[in-house]
Formats: sequence, structure tokens, C-alpha cells
Amino acid sequence: MEFFCSTTKNCSGNITMNIGLDMMGGDFAPEQAVKGMALFLFENNFPVFFYLFGDEFVVKDLLSHYSISPSSYRIIHADEEIEMHALPTKALRERPQSSMALGFKYLADGKVDAFISAGNTGAMMVGSLFSIKAIEGVLRPTIPTILPQESGRSSLLLDVGLNADCKPEHLNQFAILGSLYAQHILGIAHPGVGLINIGEEEGKGNLLTQSAYPLLRQNSQISFVGNLEGRDILTDKADVMVCDGFTGNVVLKLVESLYEISHRKEIHHEFFLRFNFENYGGTPVLGINKPVIVGHGISHSRAFMNMIVVAVKMIQTDLLNIMKLSFNKVV
Repeated sequence: MEFFCSTTKNCSGNITMNIGLDMMGGDFAPEQAVKGMALFLFENNFPVFFYLFGDEFVVKDLLSHYSISPSSYRIIHADEEIEMHALPTKALRERPQSSMALGFKYLADGKVDAFISAGNTGAMMVGSLFSIKAIEGVLRPTIPTILPQESGRSSLLLDVGLNADCKPEHLNQFAILGSLYAQHILGIAHPGVGLINIGEEEGKGNLLTQSAYPLLRQNSQISFVGNLEGRDILTDKADVMVCDGFTGNVVLKLVESLYEISHRKEIHHEFFLRFNFENYGGTPVLGINKPVIVGHGISHSRAFMNMIVVAVKMIQTDLLNIMKLSFNKVV
């Protein structure tokens, strides 16, 4: 009979969070995942127990090398691996003993409270949508990204690639999901929501933005501030910015290039350093029933550490239940 740590209390009586970590996902796995775990344990004192999915023999040696106490983890051996180029729609089904597939199974069965991977992004999305499923009432889950603002604050942009084509109702729901995330995870008390558009006036834009505008304005669950132009994205005009995934992904890749260019040209400025994705870890899939954090394939230790921090915050704040309650209301 297998023993699974309680998600309620550990033997010391403290609240324990069970975090599932895909040790084989990412270009630099499993070493960077192990180093990220070690960094988290060194810099944080959250009561976390790790379920590590991967090649037991390789992972165990690395855990020993980085002096991680066996009392903080349990290894679930995975015989298979999902390659980065694998077809997402088939990967989990054809590799049921892979680290990612086992991680989703443990999350779906309630054996872990959150699951993190920097592996095949498409497969992570398929697992999120079909293994964990959307919150009742959510038409389409979404993925956000954090953007630094010139003032030093941070904002949230969504969707950034999961939904290339959207309907106005989708953007309206993204605004609710983004507002709740900004409030409970980013600590913004009353997040203002803006709609990315090609002009400030209400009638501007294409059919999508023209139709989304009145829905957002009438939505009592958000604080709508109106349209945002491209020049507003890195200012404090809004805390949450909504758009279709096609637009959001273009914006995301553009701002990522700012860090890469400044790094290549050796421009050392605090503002540009904040565009480094490692500072934020990965992105949560918002609108599904349990916390899933998707990391960049080139994630290093600090990114893994920050992905764990995001998962912990989502569990501690009970964000998913807050979202579920929100979608029980009439949207």
C-alpha cells in the first residue's frame, strides 16, 4: 500500500502543500529542476513536500549531490519521456509512464496540490484541459504573463498564446480570471482592466474589440478602465490587459526581445533586467480546476524556484476556489 503525505497536515501539525515537479521537462532537466528545488528550500520556509516525477536513478544522484534532505521529497519513477517536438495531442496518451503524464495523474487524483513542468508546452496544455478540465462556467482557460511597468510595478497580460482566435465572451472571462490573479497573487487590491486596441475611443478596433468593450464595461466583477494602445502596455494605465492570444503572443515575444537585445548590447539597467522571464518562473493555466504551472523550455534554477513559489501562492490563497465561486455568478 502506497503512503501519500496529507495535504492538510504533516507530522508536526503544520499545513503541508504537496507540489508535483516534472524533473525531466525542459532543455536542462533534470539538473536545473533539482537546483531550483534546492534554491527554493534554501530561500523559503514554506511547508512543502515534493513529489518528483522522473528517472529515479538520475534524479536521486542529483538530489544527493545538492544535499537535499530525503524528508522533503518522494521520487515517482518514470520510465518514459515526452520529447519537446512530440505531437501534443498524442504525447500523454502514448507515453502514460512519462514524468508529465504521471504528474497529471497524481494531480487529477488529488495526490498533489499543484503540478509544475518546463516540458512540452503543447502537451502541458492538453493535460490541463483534458486531465484537469476547465472550471464550470469557464468557456476557455487562458495563460497570462507578467509585464514590468516603467514605474516599477507589474501588470498582467492575457491571453498570450493559448487562444489565438477569441470571441468577446472569452475576453470578458479573461478579465475576471486576470483580475482575481492580480489581486490574490500579485497583491493588487483593485486591479484596473484594459482592453488592448488600436485606439482609446470606444468605437475603435476590429469586430472582436468593438464587441468586447461593452461586455467589459458592464462587467461588475472587474474595474474596467477602457481601451489601451500599444504605447500604454508598459505604463501604469492598467493592471490587467486583455486581448486574443494571437495579439498577446506577439506582444510577449516583442517584450522578451527587449531583454535579449539589452543583454547582448550589455545595457545594464534595472528596467530591462525585469524582462528576464526567470524572475517570474512560469505561467499558470488560469480557468482550470487545479494549479498547473507551465515553464519555459530553457528554464534554469531560478525559474524553477519561482514556479514553485507561484504554485505555493495559488494554494495558500485558495485562488482556484475563489475563481470557482466567481464563475458561479452570472457573468
